[in-house]
Amino acid sequence: MIGELILAADAGDAAKAGELFARLYRELHAIAERELNRGGRDLTLSPTTLLHEAYLDIAARDGVRFPDKERFLAYASRVMRGLLIDYVRRRRAVKRGGEFQLTTLAEDALGAAVPEPEPLERLSNALETLEHVDARLANVVDLHFFCGFSLVDIARLRGVTDRTVQSDWRKARLLLQREIERRSGGPLPEDLGMRRS
Repeated sequence: MIGELILAADAGDAAKAGELFARLYRELHAIAERELNRGGRDLTLSPTTLLHEAYLDIAARDGVRFPDKERFLAYASRVMRGLLIDYVRRRRAVKRGGEFQLTTLAEDALGAAVPEPEPLERLSNALETLEHVDARLANVVDLHFFCGFSLVDIARLRGVTDRTVQSDWRKARLLLQREIERRSGGPLPEDLGMRRS
């Protein structure tokens, strides 16, 4: 049934796209919670708000195709990550005296500490580079690290062995770390959890 909804949503059926979103709501909400947890405790954004903003963003895009549930969830995760990075940047700009801007994300009163977007942004940029080098490895990172799928689940979804996915995960982490160090000269902070197996 999810496959049929994805096909209908790809064909431009807004009602089916909404139904697809509703069916995957719990999984998408869990992804939003993970993204916010990586952003730090000082974020005033709720997972529900982030999820709904991601839905509006995805619904407004033309020509985006999702051949399966996993790619839809991975894409949604990337959209949420981008929204979160933008949100943190805006909060930092306001805190530094930047101009007041109306945004679609609800912005509560600024707390004393505003998280840095840099670690998540560095990881996101490195992941984009990895996608150009090896899209399969980037997809493993999206599904495992950002969407929360186990390596066993990813192997089952792809019809390959657990060992193949474990190898892909190790390669992806190594390539991401190298890209992050190449761009910034330093390793990714461990609190983002990229060492997770």
